Amino acid sequence: MKEITIIAGNDVGSLALVAEALGSVGVNIEAISAYGIDGKAVFRVITNDVQTATKVLSKIPGVTIKEADTLIFKMMNRPGELGKITRKLANKGINLESLYIVSRKQDFTEVAIRPLERDLEKAREVLGIK
Repeated sequence: MKEITIIAGNDVGSLALVAEALGSVGVNIEAISAYGIDGKAVFRVITNDVQTATKVLSKIPGVTIKEADTLIFKMMNRPGELGKITRKLANKGINLESLYIVSRKQDFTEVAIRPLERDLEKAREVLGIK
């Protein structure tokens, strides 16, 4: 799965511009993380159509986008599970760039895990993702 990282000015309406652009071409946001840092807005988005999303987002002035492989991992929905998983990754020297919840059910939670590119295959192995 691909994650799109969008960097824009941390201005009123930045997220609205991104969300409207995606919606205008029928791209659904399946997961999103948004935060501001050093005057920039950073949005990490998983969509149902990466190609169309990157095409429309690249047309927004002042916005930088990049794609990266992201792992979706299903874990038990109970206290301590995230700690166990991230400890396994840390013990293997895997550095994470992002992690956020994609969906949550009664018994399990799916998280998007984006290791640094150099650690992607090692993370797949540690987490048992094919």
